[in-house]
Amino acid sequence: MLRERLAELVSKASGGDLAAADVLAADCSLPALGLNSLAYLRLIDMVETEFDCDVDLDGGYLDTLDGLAGHIAAHTGEDGAGDRDGGGDSGGHDDGHPGGQRR
Repeated sequence: MLRERLAELVSKASGGDLAAADVLAADCSLPALGLNSLAYLRLIDMVETEFDCDVDLDGGYLDTLDGLAGHIAAHTGEDGAGDRDGGGDSGGHDDGHPGGQRR
């Protein structure tokens, strides 16, 4: 469910250029799908607002849908099912350092 919601947010952040179904089905990074830097900023803003979760611009988890889902799941208790790369290694109030304090 979390992955599906994030795919919808990616689609919205891209201005509809990426369909949520395509984002869910893709086996590549979000930039490889065509998500540009402006869309990333929109996505981060939407994710932080919706999930009350800090997102670090330098977080390696931002490259994939599963990485982002893992980060959110680690900090909010949301179901991050489908997390293949573990994401979410930067802590709760994200100070940009791995292993930071979790909420």
